[in-house]
Order: sequence, then C-alpha cells, then structure tokens
Amino acid sequence: MVGSPGREALARCLPLAREQHGIDACIANGENAAGGFGLTVPTAQEMFATGVDFITSGNHIFDKRDIRAYLESSDRVLRPANYPPTAPGRGYGFLDVNGVTIGVLNLMGRTFMPPVDDPFRCAQEAVSHLRDRTPIIAVDIHAEATSEKVALGRFLDGRISVLYGTHTHVQTADEQILPGGSGYVTDVGMTGASDGVIGMEADAVLERFTSGVSERFSVQKGGTKQFCAVVVRINVATGKATEMKRIFLRGIA
Repeated sequence: MVGSPGREALARCLPLAREQHGIDACIANGENAAGGFGLTVPTAQEMFATGVDFITSGNHIFDKRDIRAYLESSDRVLRPANYPPTAPGRGYGFLDVNGVTIGVLNLMGRTFMPPVDDPFRCAQEAVSHLRDRTPIIAVDIHAEATSEKVALGRFLDGRISVLYGTHTHVQTADEQILPGGSGYVTDVGMTGASDGVIGMEADAVLERFTSGVSERFSVQKGGTKQFCAVVVRINVATGKATEMKRIFLRGIA
C-alpha cells in the first residue's frame, strides 16, 4: 500500500477479492501506507477495517514515531524480525482463522538495504519457533535484491507454506511452488497510484536521478490506481502450498 491511493484501491478491491477467491486470511505490507512513508495507528486501523487481518512492514516502519508504542501493544502488526532485539515490536506472530493457526514472519534483506541482522539465521530460528505451534507459515521478505529473495525461498523450502517478496513495488511473474512444497513469488507488487514512479510523483524522482538532488518524494495522487496481490492455497494438514495465483488489477478510478 502506498499512501491514500493505495488505501483507496485496497478498500475497493480487497472485499471483492476475498469473496471471489474464498480468502480466509489477508496479510498486507503497510510500511508505505501513511503518506508513502511509514505507518500510523489510524492508517493501520483503516486497513484492518477494509479486510486486512495482519500487517507486515520493512525499512520504513519507524518513519512515523507514534507507531513505536503501537508495535509493542499490537499482536497484528510486525516489524522485520532481524532488526536489533531492542527495536520496538516483534518480528513474527500468529493469526487464528476458522480454527486454523497461521504463523507470520517478517524479514528484511541486507543487500542494498539498511544494516540488519542475517535474515537467513534469523529465519531459521523464527521458523523453528513458529513450527512448534503450526505448520502453516507465511514469510514476507522485504528486500531489494532478487537473488537474496530467491535464495531465502530455497533456504526455507519445505519448512514454510509461502515466501513472498515486497519492497520493489513491481510485481514479478515468477509465482511457483518450490520442490519442498513452499509457495514463492519474488515480489507481490504495489497497490497504489499507477502513474508516477512506483507510487510517487515523477518530477521529484526524475530530478533525483538527473541532478542528484530533489525535494522529499510525495505520493502520486492523480490518475488511475492499481491493486496487486497473490492468492495462496495451503493444505492445512501439511502446511504445503497447493496453488499460487497473482492478481494485478490496473485502471482503477
């Protein structure tokens, strides 16, 4: 979700998607939901009211200072698990839906990203704890490098239900079920304004690329919007993914 256009597209498309695909649980990355940078308590509550069940995040999660206390108290919003242990909040949690427990893990990559702990070591430890309670585990890897996401998918294959990437804002067409039974896609894509540059007004982005300086980026408010998602079918007994389907709706008014 990028800013108010992303939240508007979410409100229009998510209820229909949940009905059409029989979705039991929805996990959304909300680190860009508030003005394009960070998450606020009202914004998180708006996302929950729309039909989101669990919110993950990434390197912008602490951009809004008031979210820190909320991260400590909420059991439905995560920050990356490989932030320092002293950072507010938690990196994994559980969601109970229709008598089924889903484990959710949020990680951040290290290649071309702010310094954090090793996501592979952190993932191994966290998945072990999650599997003590449930075989159904969804992992959001918020990372820049495609290779790092692919490698983590292979590393966790067979021990999780699905690993999906976020951060680049561009949906990839490589959804698959890995040999061990884990679903995988490199990036879910962005829900927000289709015009501009990955949800932001183009002028400031172009100025940054062409001159090296610019004003702070602002969310693209005009034009059409898009909704990106991935639907995963999971065998509740084994925790294995049985089907992956991308959703990319463009031209939303």
